[in-house]
Amino acid sequence: MPELSTAPKLSSLYLKAVATGPSRRGDRLPDTEYLRRDIEIDRDQLAEYNHVCGFGLRDELPITYPHVLSFPLSVQLMTDPGFPYPLVGLVHVANRIRQERPLLATEPLTQRVGVADLRPHPKGRQFDVITETAAGGEVVWREISTYLRRGAAAGEQRGEASEPPGLGAAWEPTATWRVPGGTGRRYAAVSGDRNPIHLHPLAAKAFGFPRAIAHGMWSKARCLAAFAERLPDAYEVDVEFRTPLLLPSTVDFTMRRQDSGWGFALHARSGKPHLLGSVR
Repeated sequence: MPELSTAPKLSSLYLKAVATGPSRRGDRLPDTEYLRRDIEIDRDQLAEYNHVCGFGLRDELPITYPHVLSFPLSVQLMTDPGFPYPLVGLVHVANRIRQERPLLATEPLTQRVGVADLRPHPKGRQFDVITETAAGGEVVWREISTYLRRGAAAGEQRGEASEPPGLGAAWEPTATWRVPGGTGRRYAAVSGDRNPIHLHPLAAKAFGFPRAIAHGMWSKARCLAAFAERLPDAYEVDVEFRTPLLLPSTVDFTMRRQDSGWGFALHARSGKPHLLGSVR
């Protein structure tokens, strides 16, 4: 297992992705995993992340923050020679995070990242990036990020999940948010995810979007920030990213108690869902 002493430089990886993307072919995921130990939290970056996503300033890390720490390792994996698909064009369609307890900004962390479960999707092929974060020798945070490679699907196809009961557009909004046009650039600055579709309308149009779009993980973080003190120390939060959130936009956030926890959603004013989620 390759072990990295520092986070990979994302600017170099993006250049590599653009240069080598068209040549990538294959139908198997690599067995490679990357490991990084003794990760220290940059308190200034954490404070800016909290500000951009709507969290308050606390010693506990937001449940979505370790995703930012592991993102360079994920990009390293997806730009390695053995990875079958070009990084450019992959679509983040779902994200599940489980934490056993809150992580503290004072704790050195260890992260392990790998890819698994290449499988059919109605619009192509999908796979998971799996990340484990440990503190004090114990894994206390685990993430599964699902990505879609558009194209012809092979083998048995799984239908798209239906909208969970009670989370439709008929729900009365809990809050209405105005999402500024610069949200993608602000989140990119603290997360390192500088995919051009999030940064500028012209770049987004080159990939088929009428305007720049918000990062899915910003949307997830912003929704969880709205829960304030309602969330327990140990829980799992699962989201599906449905339709792109164009920037700028006005969106409706909804949340509701359910038997197993909470359901929540982010909808366009037209009623189309941007994000559907649950907390258990």
